[in-house]
Amino acid sequence: MKPMNEEHLAVLRRHMVEMIAIHTDLASEELGKAALDERVMAAMRRVPRHRFVPASVAPYAYQDMPLPIGFDKTVSQPFIVALMTDLLAPQPHEAVLEIGTGLGYQAAILAELAGQVWSVEIIEEFASHAGALLQGLGSSNVGIRVGDGSRGWPEHAPFDKILVTVAAERTPPALLKQLKPAGRLVLPLVSEEDQFLTVIDKDAAGQLETRKLIPVRFSRLETV
Repeated sequence: MKPMNEEHLAVLRRHMVEMIAIHTDLASEELGKAALDERVMAAMRRVPRHRFVPASVAPYAYQDMPLPIGFDKTVSQPFIVALMTDLLAPQPHEAVLEIGTGLGYQAAILAELAGQVWSVEIIEEFASHAGALLQGLGSSNVGIRVGDGSRGWPEHAPFDKILVTVAAERTPPALLKQLKPAGRLVLPLVSEEDQFLTVIDKDAAGQLETRKLIPVRFSRLETV
């Protein structure tokens, strides 16, 4: 059988976005909404997920499931990527910090929606590979560094929004400090044995409001 071409992959990507819409509708009671922002859905239609996974699993890139990317890590399922992006609500004038670059798929989605994305990855091989992938796709508004994500990226702080793609026992204090007033942080937080997708809003006075949404499963945050 001949390999899939870009046209085939574009059709599968559209189907993936349709599945995201179905998942969102089914979870509407827990999420408090029946549809995700169309800007987010458009970004999901544009970014080629198959470029951000190893060639061995690229044929499965548009199925709604996590895929292995090496070092016992995965790229999140598309529904979760879209949902976390929607909850973060990045805007064209905003600077976003991402913790956990992986191979760069979530960063590529954020780059479509935010003014500037800064991403921290603890695994050097991931960071260099993601940087090359994003550069090749023309995502010039993403900066990546290797480091301990729990410390954020103080040189570029404060950030309008922060997205953490690894689960933490508690929100790292450095990230809360680097979040602007009226900013938002989205991350999976561990509660006993479970993880919950969590939204933390910081008001103009610096007070925090936390909302727990749906159960999720992410790799744990690694620190140095």
